[in-house]
Amino acid sequence: MADRTGIAGTPEAGTAPETSVSGRPLRADARRNRARVLRAARDLFAADGLSVPLDEIARRAGVGAGTVHRHFPTKEALFTAVVVDQVEQLVADAAAAYATNTDSSEALLAMLARMLAEGIESSPLKAALAGTDFDIRTAAPDVAARLRETLHALLQRAQRDRAVRGDIDVDDLFALVAGAFATLRHADAEGAPDRFARLNAVLFDGLRASR
Repeated sequence: MADRTGIAGTPEAGTAPETSVSGRPLRADARRNRARVLRAARDLFAADGLSVPLDEIARRAGVGAGTVHRHFPTKEALFTAVVVDQVEQLVADAAAAYATNTDSSEALLAMLARMLAEGIESSPLKAALAGTDFDIRTAAPDVAARLRETLHALLQRAQRDRAVRGDIDVDDLFALVAGAFATLRHADAEGAPDRFARLNAVLFDGLRASR
């Protein structure tokens, strides 16, 4: 059940204090450096995946290699942090949409559309959402659970409003997202906005309840 501020059981992204590898809260300058590393890693991983050297990420972020290693002891840890950061932002924005958007089907479909659009732009996020090469349920179970709860709440409200078909569940939504990524790649639609929008419309029309 949702309250007026968001989806129950779905804390706002970024509310937990950022900590160092040792678990101590980060100073302000360390938080800024961590954020710069995450932004640089997100951009470079989006283009090249895990093949990007940590030294190149440090150079793009404008910090020393030691700074990267202090925050993220392995490249896999940095990759996970990038995915978690992106998923938490998706969840926070979806919770806000749940609270403010009175059109329940629009809130759900907007969330799915954003998952697809941002997954196309970010290979780490796509791997997490599609369940390929990266299992967010193992790497970050709390974040994976919040994403699932968010989609479940959006879907349930749309089904109560008879805006989307009632015979699907949240597992079906994740399967459809994974299939949509494969379809978009097969159709070479990732860089073709018109085709991307058309294929999304076909997917979303299939979710709507029959009138």
